[in-house]
Amino acid sequence: MTDQTYQPTLSQLRAFVAIAEYRHFGTAAARLTVSQPTLSQALASLENGLGLQLIERSTRRVLVTAAGMRLLPQAMATLEAADRFVASATGDGLGGVLRLGIIPTVAPYVLPELLPELRRKLPGLVPHVVEDQTSRLLDGLRTGVLDVALLALPTGAPGLVEIPLYSEEFVLVTPRGHELAGRTDLATPVLADMPLLLLDEGHCLRDQTLELCRSAEVHPGAVGDTRAASLTTVVQCVAGGLGVTLIPEMAVATETARGTLDTARFADPAPGRTIGLAYRGSSARAEDYEYLAAVIRSKRPF
Repeated sequence: MTDQTYQPTLSQLRAFVAIAEYRHFGTAAARLTVSQPTLSQALASLENGLGLQLIERSTRRVLVTAAGMRLLPQAMATLEAADRFVASATGDGLGGVLRLGIIPTVAPYVLPELLPELRRKLPGLVPHVVEDQTSRLLDGLRTGVLDVALLALPTGAPGLVEIPLYSEEFVLVTPRGHELAGRTDLATPVLADMPLLLLDEGHCLRDQTLELCRSAEVHPGAVGDTRAASLTTVVQCVAGGLGVTLIPEMAVATETARGTLDTARFADPAPGRTIGLAYRGSSARAEDYEYLAAVIRSKRPF
């Protein structure tokens, strides 16, 4: 039973959130720069004070209990408010640890320019980058494991605020010398019966490509025969003559740099996607995330 006079400390809440995030006591302790016994004691004090088990641990795994999942977003909101309070007092604005989720079809093309810019403009910021598929990033936002995520919009997830950053077209990538290479007037029906290579299940770019085909009543050939976990693998399969693929504009320069591929573009209005930031509506850092959005816009990779 919870002691009504009990007041958790920020250190206890940080221990709980870190363990819930990393599901590993050693990793959580290292992230917080404390010893494992100190971390364990902080969690135990929190659980004893609340009269609840928040973390279930065994020799093989660490799980967040139902009570822990229920309280985790509130613990995160408390820590966010405390961080915001300190930042406001010192005038530092966006500073401290920022857990930034990014989808795999954005991360490799944005981070090389974005991270140095963040160091320059926000020297007090410590980004913790988490690259993952959209569904897991949204779970991370809901549970408080992530602060903000860079992904394709709209997410359709309730309780989140979305900041559109920019839109980009999809570009058709073909083997060198393909009959469509160099064209700039493609229409979606051109994809009919073509061997279209896709990312694996769970990647939003795969879903967007399939939805584009469905909306145009196009039936590509051999969809699903070859799938990959990264755009780099997909385009190398294209270079090897296995088919064609659609990639976002931001990836074109990087993924075609070897010179073994050709591209073709769609006539206006070209199909594409919108990239933006998403964060919890309960967060007290809306102003900070608007500034972060402005920094990302300034370093767009195309």
